[in-house]
Amino acid sequence: MTKESSYTAKLPGPDGLYDYSPEEDAIWGELYRRQMKILADTACQEYLDGVKLLGLKPEKVPQLLDVNRRLNETTGFGVEGVPALIPPSRFYELLSQGKFPLATFLRRREHIDYIEEPDLFHEVFGHCPLLTNQSYANFVRHFGETAMRLGKGYSWHLFRIFWFTVEFGLINTPQGRRCFGAGIVSSPSEAKAATEGTACEFRPFDLLSALRTPYRIDILQPIYYVIDSFADLEAIVDQDIGGMILKAKTLGDFAPAFEAKAS
Repeated sequence: MTKESSYTAKLPGPDGLYDYSPEEDAIWGELYRRQMKILADTACQEYLDGVKLLGLKPEKVPQLLDVNRRLNETTGFGVEGVPALIPPSRFYELLSQGKFPLATFLRRREHIDYIEEPDLFHEVFGHCPLLTNQSYANFVRHFGETAMRLGKGYSWHLFRIFWFTVEFGLINTPQGRRCFGAGIVSSPSEAKAATEGTACEFRPFDLLSALRTPYRIDILQPIYYVIDSFADLEAIVDQDIGGMILKAKTLGDFAPAFEAKAS
């Protein structure tokens, strides 16, 4: 978490449970109901199935112990509460161990539509449902392993893969293009933009192209990459990631599809 953040991470009690207030339960419920209504016809079925498998409900903020147990029962993945934004090395290390790091604080009502820091709603509602899918969970774990093997010099480009898949990925389905990235499924404005497609571009996922595509975290995405299956997603990390990153660096980035952020 940045120094400017007004949020404080929650810590678990001796029983491993986190104490969420009635107001936080209400905010979770409002976010949950709003997003599930949007996602009924815009999210892929694997995501919707994952919400059910995790037992996510609108009445109360979910406990990390419950999420961890259910993930372990389905794909062997897990989660770990983290006190703040963590260094990339720690982030990748946890993924390589089959643990998704989760922020433990929930946004306040004044930030209900958008919060720059990843909060518990983004983490649990956005990221965790698809970790019940074995191919997706394998991809996330192997991505972490690859990042640990390649090291710091590759980190920036590696996160572009993560950004255009885990955070903002779309998938072709028999029902049409559907969203699965956590940054889409947890955001009403992003879900609308990604499915209506009136002010953005959709590209078939290509590793080298994704590695050369810059992005901004604080705007609606102008470019989305689309996979054909989660098996294809899993196969991404079977490629020579290090070699592809070196090639991407040599070729250079594509021109940004957005204006530079004002300093």
